[in-house]
Amino acid sequence: MIAFGRQISLKSASDLATMRIAGRINAEALAAAKAVIRPGINTADIEAAVDEVHKQYGVYSPFKNYTPGGLPPYPSSITVCINEELVHGRPGKKRKLRSGDIVSIDCGTVYEGFVGDSAFSTAVGEVSPEAEDLLDVTEQALYAGIEQMRPGKRTGDVSAAIQHVVESNGYHVTRIYTGHGVGRSMHESPQVPNYGIPGRGVPLRAGMTIAIEPMVLVGTPHTYTLDDQWTVVSMDGSLTAHFEHTIAVTEDEPLVLTKLGDGSSPAQITGHMRAGML
Repeated sequence: MIAFGRQISLKSASDLATMRIAGRINAEALAAAKAVIRPGINTADIEAAVDEVHKQYGVYSPFKNYTPGGLPPYPSSITVCINEELVHGRPGKKRKLRSGDIVSIDCGTVYEGFVGDSAFSTAVGEVSPEAEDLLDVTEQALYAGIEQMRPGKRTGDVSAAIQHVVESNGYHVTRIYTGHGVGRSMHESPQVPNYGIPGRGVPLRAGMTIAIEPMVLVGTPHTYTLDDQWTVVSMDGSLTAHFEHTIAVTEDEPLVLTKLGDGSSPAQITGHMRAGML
């Protein structure tokens, strides 16, 4: 099991500025991953695209060698999940993408001690109408959860919003794996499940930073873990999807920390940050 810190860390304006850089780099890494996705590519090549972006910025992934709860060290800088694989799938040269697959990429970036964490799912070539709908609903659920990330709301409001979108469309949310606080550690408090009751849970305050991540299954909420001790798959082998953003609660609108920026080159990014342009 993943261990979460008990204390909720409120981030200063300076912390959030640094997290925005971590999140933007992470978004660029995921954009590089998406650009190489096509039928016939192996999943190690997706990781290589992310690693190249990290190398350009001089940053690293918190995923690699992560060892929660006595598990063997996670061997890669991203997770790659295909079809029935929900989370924590390991990239490699043996697994190739095929037209009709859904592939999910989760990536983390550490910049100046702070973590950006986000994920997306996408179609490989032509996919079924069911797969297209699953992708659309899962992304809708992410933004429904983000909309609740405001002072005066509670984590249960975020969870319930995600659950409503998913279940009203006939799909299932995982009952085991959750969204989570993020900052100087990849997994901080509070945990934010993908199901809940409005008005319940931890009160949201300005300065909280949380990775919201709907993990959605077509046929069942139940999962099991493969022999590699990492890859989580749907119990019935049905399709899954996963979207994630790191969000800051502010006194105004929710702030998406893991979105792309203005298109500046890697050489410009730290200069822009110091100049207060990002």
